[in-house]
Amino acid sequence: MARLWRMAPLLLAAASLSWAGNAVVGRAVHGVIPPVSLAFWRWTGASFIVLPFARGPLRRDWPVLIRHWRSLVLLSFTGVALFNTLFYRGLDQTTAINGLLLQSAMPLLILLASRLIYRERPTLTQTIAIVVSLVGVVVIAVHGSFARLATLSFNPGDLWVLAAVASYALYSSLLRSRPPDVHALSFLAASFALGALMLLPLYLGESFAGIAAAITPGTLAAYAYVAVVPSFLGYLCFNRGVELIGAARGGQYVHLVPVFGTLLAMAFLGERLHAFHVAGIALIGAGLALAARGQRL
Repeated sequence: MARLWRMAPLLLAAASLSWAGNAVVGRAVHGVIPPVSLAFWRWTGASFIVLPFARGPLRRDWPVLIRHWRSLVLLSFTGVALFNTLFYRGLDQTTAINGLLLQSAMPLLILLASRLIYRERPTLTQTIAIVVSLVGVVVIAVHGSFARLATLSFNPGDLWVLAAVASYALYSSLLRSRPPDVHALSFLAASFALGALMLLPLYLGESFAGIAAAITPGTLAAYAYVAVVPSFLGYLCFNRGVELIGAARGGQYVHLVPVFGTLLAMAFLGERLHAFHVAGIALIGAGLALAARGQRL
């Protein structure tokens, strides 16, 4: 048992690395693969990969999934179809580093979503944490120039990423309404497949409009990576790691995503880390630390 427990950090770090790679690949293929196409083939591929493993649980859980189809549709829309499409759209117009660092505000946006949906009142410390982190988000979004606030001049890519983060924060808050007593693989398979189905009309629209990626070794490699690594393997590693050490401790490893992603973007995309990135992530980090302290009080 102790040996398995020691495996948890490696599994959780591997999941974070895979998700960081998703942002880097999304940025690397901008202008080559349209955002909807990348999202559609990510979830279509992931659905076919997870289906053989989920076949048994799906047969057992199918009646429950059907009964709770409304919550399943909402979760698939916000967490699968919408989040990834908006995120890849943002990476068309902003750097991978910006996209990754802006995602760091997600835990605080989840607090806000829970407040709006479930009327959960954050403590004073958590409220301060939200404000501090959102200031950090603004610093990154305006690239350290608060003069942009006066002219409402933002990088459109950063705004798309923020919309994606808000969508996933909503998904995370709504997870408490997921179909009860459903196996994790059943939920993943149904969510992946439903998300891909939602994207199908948009993907066909792109194709009929002549907006399609050429089939090359590079595009095929990108499709394969996003379907296998961040979707299937990332979820498996994360779920197993959380099973071993619990959600509270396991969730902390998600903060490695911007760390790994920034290093990958600098190494493979030649992106640079600027002072406003450091200032923004420091404020977001301070907000996260305050939020964690607020939960312990």
